[in-house]
Amino acid sequence: MDPFLIIELIKGKFPGEVTGQGSFASQSWAVLGKGRVADICRYLKEDPDIKMDYLIDVTAVDYMPRAPRFEVVYQLHSIKHGHRLRLKVPVEEKDATIQSVTSVWRTANWHERETYDMFGIEFTGHPELRRILMPDDWEGFPLRKDYPIEGPKWTFEPWPEG
Repeated sequence: MDPFLIIELIKGKFPGEVTGQGSFASQSWAVLGKGRVADICRYLKEDPDIKMDYLIDVTAVDYMPRAPRFEVVYQLHSIKHGHRLRLKVPVEEKDATIQSVTSVWRTANWHERETYDMFGIEFTGHPELRRILMPDDWEGFPLRKDYPIEGPKWTFEPWPEG
């Protein structure tokens, strides 16, 4: 199915949720409001004519200093039909939250944890949102553009003599 037809189907079923769309290098995308992301993803997975049964990735992009600062990006694929679609969801820095889609695709669990760990975006309804790459006591989010390039300030204790 043509990805632009899929976007039109989303517009028909979820009026006002698609705020933009486009295509570049054979990759089509839809920009969504964040209020019904999980519902839209469930529709894309369960509709037999669309059947986006494979969540390739969930990540984010930091567009600092632009507002909204972040964009959560979902890369979807239909194994059955062979089509792909990217969903992009703007997220404000002051309310860096979005619905979890772990109830739609179980693999979202790891993708959302990584996005949380690297960007600090919280996925509401996630069953166990915690760091996955960085230590639990790590401060900051390494893929944010305002994260210090040199990393955290390290202090080293000298080896005890003797």
